[in-house]
Amino acid sequence: MNEFPYAPPAVLHVDLEALADNFRTLGRIAAPAGVAAVVKANAYGLGVGPVAGCLAAAGCDTFFVTSMAEGLELRALLPAVRVYVLEGAAGAVEGCVAARLIPVLNTVAEVAEWVGAAGRAPAALQLDTGMMRAGLDAADVEALVAADRLMRGLGLALVMTHLACAEEPGHPLNRLQLQRFAALRARLPEAPTSIGNSAGTLLDGEFRGDLVRPGLALYGGRPFPDRPDGLREVVRLEARVLQIRTVAPGATVGYGASWRADGPCRIATVGAGYADGYPRALGNCGFAFASGRRVPVVGRVSMDLTTLDVTGLPDGALAVGDGVDLLGGGVPLEAAAELAGTIGYEILTRLSSRLPRRYREAPAAG
Repeated sequence: MNEFPYAPPAVLHVDLEALADNFRTLGRIAAPAGVAAVVKANAYGLGVGPVAGCLAAAGCDTFFVTSMAEGLELRALLPAVRVYVLEGAAGAVEGCVAARLIPVLNTVAEVAEWVGAAGRAPAALQLDTGMMRAGLDAADVEALVAADRLMRGLGLALVMTHLACAEEPGHPLNRLQLQRFAALRARLPEAPTSIGNSAGTLLDGEFRGDLVRPGLALYGGRPFPDRPDGLREVVRLEARVLQIRTVAPGATVGYGASWRADGPCRIATVGAGYADGYPRALGNCGFAFASGRRVPVVGRVSMDLTTLDVTGLPDGALAVGDGVDLLGGGVPLEAAAELAGTIGYEILTRLSSRLPRRYREAPAAG
């Protein structure tokens, strides 16, 4: 039975079975490290409720979000899991404690605020080992160690850092960050460690720590597309064919007349555009998957529409009302991102809320 009372021009398919399988795959890769799930930005645009519920059912008991607002939303959905808030308590220590959220503290001032108001309620420390974005540097760690009251009052649940160049396995900063982390970590009380994001999880074990924090890899993104990793596709953006027309040689397509037909062509217009999160940069260089074949995007991507050259398809292979895959289903996320001059993270998180989400449920455990 169709869950929509109409035929939407585009639908975002989210395969929760594949998501759960990816969580288990990353668990096997990361072992003996544990696996937490990064579900910030509405689970990378896929819907935090269904995504976090699926991951919890698959055995995930630790999650990372960006803000207090995201933490409170997740806590309402999953009362029993551990929730780390990457941007800390944001001045709302009492609310953080009441919701049993664990802030990631990034400055000495944040540590002082937390210890002063929350006592030994659990908190994490982030060490800046080379990202130069957030976290305590070497001078901050020394200041913290010197403040004996703060150190004794801190309920340290996790010590973490973030790799700047994990997607480049041979980059010298990766090794340098590990060395810096080890040196700073040695100045602090014993606590579990977390280093690896998605790419770090897929590097050698020393880049993981005791707890890895994949995000993109859970959702089917592949930090190293040339390496087998066993990860499954989770996301597919399907757009409906609204019109098919034949254009004459020399005719132009789309805004700016940026594409011109060399010969007679069949052009299919599908119901998704940059307002849906399909990158405008894919005009005249992207591709879709229709009737089992790649077809090029021609002309500029419009706000609500994209045009495809389907001349190479057999007559009758594609009709008005048929679905065409713009992402996934033959259009790898990494390939689309590269052609658009961006990264898979940005494509996923920019998928519009106006796209209906259709979830393929994971089978019940047991």
